[in-house]
This record gives sequence, C-alpha cells and structure tokens, in this order.
Amino acid sequence: MYAAGFVAANDGNISVRMGDGRYLCTPTGVSKGFMKPEMLCVVNDSGQQLAGDWPRTSEVLLHLQIFQELPGINAVAHAHPPHATAFAVAGVAPPVGVLPEAEIFLGPVPLARYATPGTQDLADSILPHLKNKANTILLANHGVVSCGKTLQEAYFHVETIDAYCKILTLAQQIGEVHYLSKAQIAELLEIKAKMSIDDPRLGN
Repeated sequence: MYAAGFVAANDGNISVRMGDGRYLCTPTGVSKGFMKPEMLCVVNDSGQQLAGDWPRTSEVLLHLQIFQELPGINAVAHAHPPHATAFAVAGVAPPVGVLPEAEIFLGPVPLARYATPGTQDLADSILPHLKNKANTILLANHGVVSCGKTLQEAYFHVETIDAYCKILTLAQQIGEVHYLSKAQIAELLEIKAKMSIDDPRLGN
C-alpha cells in the first residue's frame, strides 16, 4: 500500500483473522513501507492486545466490526488511496454501471458517514453497509476500508476502487461518462454470481 501511494507516512492499517478469536494486525505509528514482522500485533475479539511489543493499530475496532459481521471474511485493509479518498472528501459515492471490473469485483461502493478515527462510532458507521454485503466502503473525509477472503483480495479491492475513481475523474474531464445498459449489467452480475461474489443486486 505504501509503495502504491495508497498511504502516506504512518497512515493505514491491515489485519488478518487467525482463528480462535485472535487477529493479527499492524502496529500504530509505523509506516507500512518500513514495517518489520516483529512489529505485528495480536488482538482478541474486543481489541485487547495479546502479543506484540508495539501498540496495535488505533483502528482495530473498525477491523473487528467487519470480522464480527462477516464470518467469511479473513482480511481487512484500511488506506487513503488519493482518488477514492477524493470521492469520500467530496461526499460522492462512485456510481455503478460504468466499468466491468468494478461491477464484478466491487459492486456498489457506499459512502459511510463521517466519524472520528479510532472510535467505536467509526466502526458503527460502516455496519449498515456491511449488512448490505459491501466489500469496499468509502469513509467520509477519511479514506477507504475493504475486506476479502484473503489478504490479497482485500488489498486488490483498494487498488480497484482507486483505479476506478481515477478513471471516473479523467472521464468527467474529457466528456460525458457513458453507462452500461441494464442488460449489460445483468450479464456482469451473472458472471459475478458464478464467481460466488456477494452483491446486494443479486438478492442472495
């Protein structure tokens, strides 16, 4: 995430479900570009640190909300990718029905209300969207949080949403954004269903 420019300085945090109510997470106050394995932390279901010499991320409650609500999810990534975060700062949820990759791998990406970073209120702000099967959520005036069955999948969602928001921004500068037809979107949703990727539009 650091190499891609999705986080600056000590921004961002990552976590993975370990099983038995334990989660591996990144420490607070450490650049993701200079982090070392011995800096990682282990926390329990309530966010209490069980292992690690460095203090766990201050955003652990955000991660735990996702793990507790979505038992099939095993990894969470929180970052501030510039193009997607620009949408979050502008208070605009990216539209659906434009780019096949975004339709299949992300689906509707909602905008959660603003809440103070590191608080239970921030964790609560994403709950309605998790119940609606969102795997990627914009955090108003803050950034992006995404999740997946694997750590790579969670990270790829960050890449995809930022690339999508960049494409939308460039397209709007060039001319009018053209949307896919209902039939074309239905075809993409069929592909998505075959790949067993959740989407509220599938009604499953």
